Amino acid sequence: MRDLIAYITKALVANPDEVEVTEIEGSSTSVIEVKVADSDLGKVIGKQGRTVRAMRTLLSAAATRRNRRAILEIVDGRD
Repeated sequence: MRDLIAYITKALVANPDEVEVTEIEGSSTSVIEVKVADSDLGKVIGKQGRTVRAMRTLLSAAATRRNRRAILEIVDGRD
């Protein structure tokens, strides 16, 4: 599932080298965190959140096939 989100995100952004995707696995739930360059944040979110909503739908479908639950979070790159 992590590879799926990484592939989609890298295809969307102008700086694919700055994409970081991490997966935190629990017993039945996985949290996938995506970090992108500040300039690419709008491309990943999309107009009115449509792009990130579509990514969450795809992730949910992939997780359901594995009898798991998955959550996608876009993490702010500023620390």
